[in-house]
Formats: sequence, C-alpha cells, structure tokens
Amino acid sequence: MKLLGNKRLLILMLGLICFIALMGLTFGQPGYKTWPEKFVKDALAWTQGLIYKPVAFVAGVFEDVNRLRTLHEENTVLRETLSRYARDTTRLNDLELQNERLQAALGFTERQKSMNKYNFRIAEVVTFQQSNKTITINLGEKDGIRPNMAVQSVEGLIGRVVAVSNFYSDVQLLTGIDDKATSNSKAISASVKGRENESFGIIERYDPDKQKLIMTKIDPQDKLQPGDTIITAGKGLVFPNGIEIGKVTERYEGDSVTHVAEIAPFASFNHLREVFVIEMPEG
Repeated sequence: MKLLGNKRLLILMLGLICFIALMGLTFGQPGYKTWPEKFVKDALAWTQGLIYKPVAFVAGVFEDVNRLRTLHEENTVLRETLSRYARDTTRLNDLELQNERLQAALGFTERQKSMNKYNFRIAEVVTFQQSNKTITINLGEKDGIRPNMAVQSVEGLIGRVVAVSNFYSDVQLLTGIDDKATSNSKAISASVKGRENESFGIIERYDPDKQKLIMTKIDPQDKLQPGDTIITAGKGLVFPNGIEIGKVTERYEGDSVTHVAEIAPFASFNHLREVFVIEMPEG
C-alpha cells in the first residue's frame, strides 16, 4: 500500500513537471496563448465590451453637451459682435451723413456771408411737435437767441423763433402759418428773386392739402409767374431780405382785386436735423 501511494505521488509530480515544461515552451512562442489564457482573455474582453459601450455612450453624451455649450457660447459672442458691428456701422453712417450736412451747411454760410452781413447760428433740432407745427432747437437766450429771429435750413426759409428759454428755443414752422392768426408778424413779405423792385406779395398761410404756401395781395399787373423763385422782401422786422422761400407753381385771381399765387417751399419740414438762426446786425 505504501508503494502504491508513492507511485501516485510520483505520477502526480511527473505530470506537474510536464505541465510546467509545456507551459514554458508555449510562453516562449510569440503570439501563442494557452486555452486558459484564451479563456481569461475572452472573458475579460467580453466583460470590458459590456462596460465600454455604456461608458462610451455616456462619454459621448457629455461630449455632445460640451460641444453644444461651446457652440452656444460662440453664437453668443458672434451675436454680440454682430450687434456691435451693426451699431458701429449705423453710427458711422450717421456721422458720415452729419458730416455731409455740416459741410453743406458750411458752404451755405460762406455763400450767405458773401451776400450780406447776417450772422448764421447753426443749431440742432431736438424735438418736433406735429400738433402745433413747431420744432425745438438747442440754442437759447444764453446763446443770444431772441423771439422773432428768422430760421432756415440749407434749402430755404422754415420759420421764426417764437419762444426762448435759457438753452432752447421753439421755432414756428411755415407749415403752421394760417390766415386766422391775430399777429401780423406771421405774415411774410415776399418778392420774386431778380425782380425785387417789380414784384411783391404777402405769404399769409399754408395749405396742408396742397402742401403749398399761399401768397396774396399780388398786383394784377405784377409779372410774377409759375417757375419764379420767391424770396423774402425784408419789409418787416422779422424776416431779413433775400432768403429763398420756394417756387411759384400757380397764379390765379383772388377774391378781391388782387391775385393769389401758390408757392412750393424749398425746405423739407419733416426731416430737419440742422437749421440756422439768422442774426441780423443791430440797427
């Protein structure tokens, strides 16, 4: 029995030695794995596959969220940049237009200075009151502005100063003239440019339907005709001589012995930006 037990132990040891030798030989061959290694490798790969797919999906979700956040931030920056660009472009266009207007205004004042001794004070329009046809300008009593000073744009006469505060003034536009006014200061003595001593009339009101100034008290023998340029005659104390008002479009007989003419104003009253207050020399 003892001999049989020793044989079994010997056989087991020999088998273990052979197995170890076989393992050593197989490990020495590159790329070759034993079936236990294969089993372990396959089991690990399968387990890793089960874990990797959900992890990869979650990681992809987070990556997409980060990408969306990045895109949102980039879009926000782009919108802000476009907004600034639009604002700056608008401001640039406005400054360019203002520069053109001021250059035209400078040319206008130089031309006027060569014609007479009037002083032209440039002012910006602050507000426009549609109800009473007046505008507010940013020059006032502190700037030497007084009531009844004539006001014009580059194109022509637009009205007169009617109220003055320290730093602002209200200007009554020609579109607010009407024949129901009790003050004769609103009427404008006018004549034909180039024939100042031959033509004369009074501009008393504005017809909003025709958008024309109505000139009355024209002598039937007066040679005024459509196409003539009407200017201020300077007969009153408000409007100085020689300011262009508009062009005659029609002439016809009035209710009495005088004739009436319709005048299309040169000035635009709806888009006033800069105007000139005409300061006449004392005396």
